[in-house]
Amino acid sequence: MGELKNIIQVQDFSFAYEERLVLKNITLELKPSCFHVILGQNGSGKSTLLRSMAGMLPVQKQKIFIASHDITEMPLKTRAKTFGLLSQKHKAVFPFSVEDVVMTGRAAFISFVPKEKDRLIVHQTLEKTGILHLKDRCYTELSGGEQQLAMIARVLAQQAPLLFLDEPTTHLDFYNQEKVLSLIKNLTQEGLSVVAVLHDPSMAFLFGDHFIFLKNGRLVNVPEGKMPWDADFLENIYEMKLEAIPHAKRALIVPSNSGK
Repeated sequence: MGELKNIIQVQDFSFAYEERLVLKNITLELKPSCFHVILGQNGSGKSTLLRSMAGMLPVQKQKIFIASHDITEMPLKTRAKTFGLLSQKHKAVFPFSVEDVVMTGRAAFISFVPKEKDRLIVHQTLEKTGILHLKDRCYTELSGGEQQLAMIARVLAQQAPLLFLDEPTTHLDFYNQEKVLSLIKNLTQEGLSVVAVLHDPSMAFLFGDHFIFLKNGRLVNVPEGKMPWDADFLENIYEMKLEAIPHAKRALIVPSNSGK
């Protein structure tokens, strides 16, 4: 799996849906070979930022760079070989097998029919995600969690050096959440770069390397002397009383009145 030589850059980027400003003057730089997690309340602009970085929303020139290339000038085939995107919502219309769905992640590398290398990559990816036993099942007949695992396998099969994942743990039970996030973490240690939207700050702090906080469409930096998992900082982000329970040199985050 390739490794990005350059960081991802977002320069003074704003975005609006019609007249509603969703992202406001976002500037950030993301290091390669890290698990970056975007956190914040619903409606804070997390998915919009992720989709913008992945070129799925209109972006002005010289605002977002991936591997030093302006995202607006990257040909589609180059994008497919540079980064993969797991969308928040996906719907299959045709009753493809799971293996065929995952094979579509190899589209940028296939001229006419899949080669033996493509089939091997798909087989290995199905095995890594724990769904090899589902390869011949019809995708449309799977549970929501099984479909999510198939879509994660699909984006991993691209073998792109950068992945954008919008809520990758959606529909997954606790076992598969841990399995998927552990897999992502291990892949970043092998050189993969990941930017993901997660809802659960505890899971983010257990597996993430770097944390991006959004509030009302604006980037919020962790104050000097604070840690991302400090309760008083997170209370500002989520606008609720929270408690940080120390764990593995970080913390698990729970509502302060939970269990009372």
